[in-house]
This record gives sequence, structure tokens and C-alpha cells, in this order.
Amino acid sequence: MPAGSIVVVGAGLAGLRACEGLRERGFEGRITLVGDEPHLPYDRPPLSKQFLSGAWDLDRVLLRSSDQMAALGLDLRTGPSHRAVDLDLDARRLRLASGDLLEYDGLVLATGSAARRLPGINEVPGTYVLRTLDDALALRMVLERPGVRLGLAGAGFIGLEVAATARRLGAEVTVVEPLEVPLGRVLGPVSGRACELMHREEGVTFHLRTVIESVEAVEGAEHTLRCRLSSGQVLEVDALLVGIGAAPSVSWLAGSGLQVGSDGIVCDESLMAAPGVAVAGDVARWPLPVAPVASGTSAPSPAASPSSPPETVRVEHRTNAAEQGDHAAAGLLAHLGLLSAKARALDVPPSYLVPYVWSDQYDVKIQVLGLPRPDDDVTVVEGDPAERRFVALHGRGGRLEAVVGFARPRHVMALRPLLERKATLAEAKAMFS
Repeated sequence: MPAGSIVVVGAGLAGLRACEGLRERGFEGRITLVGDEPHLPYDRPPLSKQFLSGAWDLDRVLLRSSDQMAALGLDLRTGPSHRAVDLDLDARRLRLASGDLLEYDGLVLATGSAARRLPGINEVPGTYVLRTLDDALALRMVLERPGVRLGLAGAGFIGLEVAATARRLGAEVTVVEPLEVPLGRVLGPVSGRACELMHREEGVTFHLRTVIESVEAVEGAEHTLRCRLSSGQVLEVDALLVGIGAAPSVSWLAGSGLQVGSDGIVCDESLMAAPGVAVAGDVARWPLPVAPVASGTSAPSPAASPSSPPETVRVEHRTNAAEQGDHAAAGLLAHLGLLSAKARALDVPPSYLVPYVWSDQYDVKIQVLGLPRPDDDVTVVEGDPAERRFVALHGRGGRLEAVVGFARPRHVMALRPLLERKATLAEAKAMFS
């Protein structure tokens, strides 16, 4: 394969898998991996669970060892001075915070997301976010204090995973959430209520339909924060974690010529955002294709017909990052004319076309296939939400659109083929009759 130069921006899972995907497909040219954190690529899901609890050390969190990284033959540039700050598409040149200029033939953008913060609150000492390894180390030191009172602003996956970890460590945990149901936008009301019940049974306190309006340090009381809530109540905690989601790290690309918005970089089905530029992971906003309908099922609705513009989505989760990193490598090499026929034959259709998310909380694995919406028709077809073991089908217009399962991995994954071909809700229900 002819040599060339490819720069991968983002030294997380998506960026790492892009580098590995390039090498696996025979690319022998220069690969420069750029990241603004000083660490080797590491896994993020354990940061709110095994690593936060102290059950895992740093070596368990790293995605690859030093030897494995060396075997990839990368020009590895990590740390704040290597943060990407400007992109010149016409010149195919990237500028770093250090002032260094990197020229490329191909570029992969996999810069991930940054934790959202609450202005006026996150500036108060004793407040935290959880997105990076250093964030997790700081929060772990807090949870090592006996009997610590932890407040959580936000009942999303990160917040509730931390709640579960903190409770198992003996912390007192209080969650403040503006929605009526925890994870209501992600899981829907049925599964969201099940999640709330599970945490209440474990001793977590909730303030729902409530926001934190202000936070101040209590004078003369070390590690104590006074949180004033929109309900008029006052909550005192030793530490506050703000877990209100993440925003794609794309602000540095403003004016670059890419189609960039507050919710990611728009790309095509092969993850190409511009000539010579592929995207992957949290920053990618990609078209969700309409799958062909299998024989024996009714025709899709006009809103889902192949002639309609496809829905675009952005998914923040590990499986998406891993699969898109590899797929971006293939798409970029194909675009550059560097993907051999042999390598092309080895590629399979990407499984991220049916988004998949999971979350481990206490002894329960919560799994989500597809994209649930709060107004879906929801049917529990297996188990009981009150018992932390169930499967819920989400339908829209008679179609199966998503599946949520608690501690039912086999049942959930058996439904993936139906989601891939947009099967009817009736067909999915029949599997459990």
C-alpha cells in the first residue's frame, strides 16, 4: 500500500480503534495520534464504577499496554500542549496548542465529549464532574472519606452509576433531577421508574422535578456545601457531582468549513465529513438508514420510506465509539484510494446502525437497543420492572423502534435482528407469547 500521512485527533477509544483499523487494513504510512490528556488511551465506563470504587487500578483501565501501543508504530502526541486548536481543510493542515503544524493526507476526528457544567456552581470548591481519568481520581478521594454525603445534580447514566458505586461504598447519596423520571428521555417512563425504584431500594434519596439554584461553601464546616433547591429546600452535602450530560468537543472547528453544530459534526453513512476527513464516536452525527423490511411484514410508513431524508443521530457510548473508529478507518482509506480489495472484502456492515447502550448499576445490567422516546408505546413482555428483571418493547406507528432490558441480556440481544429490519411491534411481541 502506498505510504501517506494520517492524523487522528482524539486519543480515546474511537481514535485508538481508528489507528488499529488503519494498520489492520495494511496502511503502512505515518499515523499521528493526538490527544489533550497526558495518559495512554483508557476506557471510560469503569471510571464511574470499578475504577471509582478502587476495585480496579490504572492498568485495568488502560485500553492497551505500552508495548501494544508501540507495536502500532504511532507518532503519539498527548498532553495539553498537543490539543488541536485549528483546522485548515484546504491546506490539509492541523495546528496544535503548542503551535506545531501537522500536515495530513487523511484525517480522523474523534475528539469525544466534555462534561457539561453549571455556571456559578462548578466554580465552587467541592463540586466535581466525571469525564476524565483525573476527574475519577479526584472523586475517588472524596468517596474514600467515611460516611461522606454525596449530592448528584442529574439522574443520567453517569450520575446513577456513581450513585450505585457510592452507595456500595457506604456514602449517603442524594440525587436532584429536573425531570419527572430518572433517565426519562433515554429509557422512557416505564424503565425510568424501574431505575428510580431500584435506587430508592438501595437507599438513594431523590428530589425530582427540581434543580439546584445555587451552591455555597459553609463557613467553619470543612467539606460542607449548602445547595439551595428550586423547591425551596436546602440540601447540605460534603461534595456535589454535576452529571448533566456531555457536549461534543467541536468548538475548535468553528469556521473550519466542516458542517459543525452544537450537536456534532455532520457526516455521511461512511462517516466522511469532507474530502479526506472522517469522524467517529461522540462527535459524529450520522444518518440512520432505513433498513429493508423483511417479507411478511407490512410496508414502512411514509415517514420512514427510503425516499425521505434519513434521521441523523449522535450516540455517546463505548460500543459506538469502538465500531465507528474502525469503520472510519475503512471509510477514509477507501476515500483515499488506499483500501485494497482484500481488505474491503473483510469489512462487514457496521452494527452501530442499531444504536446500543448499556449501564451497570448495582447487580443489574441495563441495556438499550435502538432509540427509545418518552412517547413510545411501551409493552413489558418479560419479567417485572419491580423486580429489576424485565424486557420492554418500544413501538412507534406499529413498528419496533427500541428495546430496554434490565438483567435480560440474552432476550435483549435476540431482538437486534428485528430492529435491523424494522420489524413490526406485533412480531416482536410474538417472540414472548
